[in-house]
Amino acid sequence: MEKTSNVPENDLSHSMVHYLLTIHKLKEGRGFARVTDIAKELGLTKGSVSTAINNLKKRDLVVEEEDCKFLILTENGHDEVHRILSSRTLLFYFLKDFVGVSEEIAERDSCLMEHLMSKETNEKFFKFMKDLACTCSDIKKRGGTLPAHFQFETALDLCDFDSPAQFVDSQMGDRHLSTESES
Repeated sequence: MEKTSNVPENDLSHSMVHYLLTIHKLKEGRGFARVTDIAKELGLTKGSVSTAINNLKKRDLVVEEEDCKFLILTENGHDEVHRILSSRTLLFYFLKDFVGVSEEIAERDSCLMEHLMSKETNEKFFKFMKDLACTCSDIKKRGGTLPAHFQFETALDLCDFDSPAQFVDSQMGDRHLSTESES
């Protein structure tokens, strides 16, 4: 069964995305996320974080645990984080490895664009990148030669994924890079 989000596509602002990713990061790293932790992590006031969290609650992306006031992502929130992380990952590697911009620019631009990508574009982008990367890899493995303008290497191995949904589900942390590919 395919997961769907109740968040209209492109309905989250850049700052809302950062709140969701921060909650996810804190929950994964510490086991809990509080307004004070989010404020500290993002360098904001508790008041501004509380206002933003209330907006995320209204969108059914975040809830508070009743007994301790810890913030947790709803199923919709969790799905949205995975969608955003997969978009960021695809954009980062496309910009860095396929287009050839610096890692710093790819990092910045993928962060700015991640939440704007629709589900349809994400799926088609995944398929395009996978087809290109895996076809080039197969040609090289067979001893073939690629045209000069196709000479690129990518650390993102999309050939291991059978579908865009499997790739989205594989996104774990708030960083799109695995420790293996960071240099």
